[in-house]
Amino acid sequence: MKNIFKDAISELRNGNPVVISTVVQTKGSTPQKPGAKLLVKSDGSGIGTLGGGCVEGDIWFESTQLLHDKKTSKYRDYVLNEELAAEDGLICGGTMYFLIDPIYSSKEFLTIANEINDALNGNGSVALATLISNDNQNIGKKMLIREDGSIIGTLGNKALNQDAKNRSTSVMIHGTFEHILSPSGEQYFLEGFTNPPTIILCGGGHISKAISSLAANLGFKIIITDDRKEFANSERFPEAKNIYLGKPEDILKEIKINRNNFIIIATRGHRHDNVALKAAIDTNAHYIGLLGSKRKTILIYKELLQLGYDLSRIKEIHAPVGLNINATSPAEIAVSIMSEILMVRYGGTGQSMKIDESHIRKLTSSIK
Repeated sequence: MKNIFKDAISELRNGNPVVISTVVQTKGSTPQKPGAKLLVKSDGSGIGTLGGGCVEGDIWFESTQLLHDKKTSKYRDYVLNEELAAEDGLICGGTMYFLIDPIYSSKEFLTIANEINDALNGNGSVALATLISNDNQNIGKKMLIREDGSIIGTLGNKALNQDAKNRSTSVMIHGTFEHILSPSGEQYFLEGFTNPPTIILCGGGHISKAISSLAANLGFKIIITDDRKEFANSERFPEAKNIYLGKPEDILKEIKINRNNFIIIATRGHRHDNVALKAAIDTNAHYIGLLGSKRKTILIYKELLQLGYDLSRIKEIHAPVGLNINATSPAEIAVSIMSEILMVRYGGTGQSMKIDESHIRKLTSSIK
């Protein structure tokens, strides 16, 4: 995603038009989900993917044609019937909706792209609303929304601008996407851009070491804090972005923590966990997890309540941390914890995706 906007900025500054195509909505089974992007340059090269196969090939070709003919933005669907999917070896049968968005020379878009690029590099969060259905003249109109509520651009009218602003906070914090049908009937695509999700590991023990490696492979930025030098160093955590030698409760007060941060308390003992957890509760982190037994959790919760901490905030803590997969080794516990974090981040259920019995019955009855 970062390279899409970085390359678009570079091309436009050199006077070369580009096309940015985005999956804005899907129905059924599709090879890519909303938010996927493909950048096609004026020389025919490109970066990103819309899922590969004939779908991507057609959008790529259409992008080059739009540039050649100097046409404006286009919103179209693509039905993946069984025959078409089979040609590409895909087991899909859904519909994909695309915004194919040529950008020829726009000072406003460069400003928008620069702010998105800054957000992806850790400098705040922004949301981008793009009109995808109204009339052919207005498709592609954009409005960038900053954290402070200020905007660049417009979707065409004040009511629509306000609707996008009202919905922007959640998507910009988490870097998610949403296809919107406004009260007045217009459709727009709302995208959030923020720095990579960050795991803050309070404690540099063996569980944190396993989490750090796995989380980095999942695209998370890693922050380590431990007051023991032998547990807080780059040799032990080579994938960590920042390593702080100090008490976790002190470090949590010093670093900037936002809703795209996930804190895991895994220090060397109950007393240290308790102090670190108190500091974590006072942050704006989206997720706080506490490693340990149910007995330890109950003891810490009891002390927090006696100290006057709000019950609703205590209920938000994930303790004991992780999904129940009967994990025993550090690597397995790391999978359990990261699975729960992904579930929270993306709104999953944590349940098995195994096909249910009703589908099996339908399948067997159809064969008889």
